[in-house]
Amino acid sequence: MAELEPLYTAEEMRAVEDGHDVDAMMQRAGAAVADALVRSFPDARRVALYAGGGANGGDGRIAAEILRSRGREIVDEQPEVVIDALLGTGMRGAPRDETARLIEQINGAAAPVLAVDIPSGVNASTGEIAGAAVRADVTVTMHGPKVGLAVAPGRFQAGEVEVADIGLEQAETSAQLVTKEILRRVPRKQAGDNKYSAGAVLVVGGSRGMTGAAALCARAAFRADAGYVAVAAPAESLPTLETLVLEAVKRPLEQAFEAAERATALAVGPGLGRDEAAKSLVRRLLEETDVPAVVDADALHELEPSKRSAPTVLTPHSGELGRLIGRESSWVDAHRLEALAVAVERFGCVVLLKGADTLVGAPEEGVLVREINTAGLATAGTGDVLTGITAAFLSKGMDARLAAAAAATAQGRAAFLASKSRGLVAGDVVEALPDALARD
Repeated sequence: MAELEPLYTAEEMRAVEDGHDVDAMMQRAGAAVADALVRSFPDARRVALYAGGGANGGDGRIAAEILRSRGREIVDEQPEVVIDALLGTGMRGAPRDETARLIEQINGAAAPVLAVDIPSGVNASTGEIAGAAVRADVTVTMHGPKVGLAVAPGRFQAGEVEVADIGLEQAETSAQLVTKEILRRVPRKQAGDNKYSAGAVLVVGGSRGMTGAAALCARAAFRADAGYVAVAAPAESLPTLETLVLEAVKRPLEQAFEAAERATALAVGPGLGRDEAAKSLVRRLLEETDVPAVVDADALHELEPSKRSAPTVLTPHSGELGRLIGRESSWVDAHRLEALAVAVERFGCVVLLKGADTLVGAPEEGVLVREINTAGLATAGTGDVLTGITAAFLSKGMDARLAAAAAATAQGRAAFLASKSRGLVAGDVVEALPDALARD
């Protein structure tokens, strides 16, 4: 398995298919759909086919003929499984009225749905949904996964995704899927390292009532293998931080710049607060230090672009990203790739947009997508954990874009390892990080 695998847009798929025998590709695609249906729904005898007039519909009709030859019945009513072959990867915008009506029929059929290539109504190149869209249980996609199957909201319509080989060669794509192999990029401590050369992180945050955020960030940085972690926080928070994270050095907030001199990465924002003094400190740290930095949580509040040469990673959720670019969070959720691109352009740095489809964008680079399939991460404090992991990886000299993608991967793996039952908390993720980073 490679560290990064292709995610295809509709245009990239057309380029890959160009010059190949269309009929042969459709026969392979139809056979793959039929095989997947039998494998996924072995007891289903009655199959309904919804097929459009394009190549996607052709794939579906070939699948139906193969299924009929294997003893399945193709029916109009009371199916036990439905094949969605209405719209293919070339679909743009909202489905027309008649197609939208058919999509609603599919969703109301009270039977599981197998989508051909992409659930109808989902934009294969962006994951956006402009109108009615099929909710599939299984999607059989041809040659390679499509962007719209990995990026929300489309990813939530796809169900289990199977990739069918239809005899094409892999190609470079603008978006790539991040696999667990990226963790092999994270530098390990070497025999000659000391605590500073192994990665020195300064966490700036931890105001009264929010010391837990800074503590989680610091603990995550340590568990992500940083050699040295300091926390700069308001003086009244330091006694609490002394009990929450024993291993970290504690400094009053006014000594943040002095502490930054020893750091090889900054983690700015966890529990920092949003008053004018906090905003001024964030601005000065970004403009007056030359240390790689992760900017999260309160430090993102009313953040403005700054001229900064050091690697910088912003890690907003959709609400925070919306405020950074002047849009509602609902718009960001519906247009995640576009929102990410706007933020990267505005701030000129790496931006990690959190979510089940964590997206990492960088100036003049393609988007990296890391699928996080652990619902347990929807709990307070996990954003602070991600900040600490990212800072640890930056402190070791990793490229900012890859550090952000690797951090999301490490956090997702740790959450999976820790989520043996309900009630996962952020601290559980921190404690599972060493196992998540262990190399087989």
